[in-house]
Amino acid sequence: METPFESGWRASHLGRLLGLASRRFDERVLHLMAHDLDVPLALSNLAARGQVTAAHIHITRHLALSGSRLTDLAQSAGMSKQAMGDLVTQCEAWGLVVRVPDPTDARAKLVRFTAAGEAWLQAFRLAVAQVEAEFRAEVGDAVATVITIGLEAWAAPAA
Repeated sequence: METPFESGWRASHLGRLLGLASRRFDERVLHLMAHDLDVPLALSNLAARGQVTAAHIHITRHLALSGSRLTDLAQSAGMSKQAMGDLVTQCEAWGLVVRVPDPTDARAKLVRFTAAGEAWLQAFRLAVAQVEAEFRAEVGDAVATVITIGLEAWAAPAA
């Protein structure tokens, strides 16, 4: 019988497996995006050199197509406003996003995708679809469906 001080459970608990799977998923998505011919060359080069990280994907995942305020974007991504501001500044320098005046509040700015950012978003959509298909092929449709249903149920807000 294993005691709490033995280490086998630390390598195989659900949180660790989810983290490893998430990292593998994001790395594969970034690899595909780096090699997508429709991604602007400067962005694909950044991705290929590992300059674009999973943190930058937060903007891709959470930025509304109509634009988002920095505070809303940070909250949606589960990040501090300062950390998200740093990511937005970097993505702005790369030409992915731009800050524009918020038409509903003259004091506020909206973060929006640029044309290059929209191409990046499309490449992200295609890469995610491909990685999901690869996952299904590797583990089988039945297992992939059960995992997806389980994660959707667990990730849903508690009632």
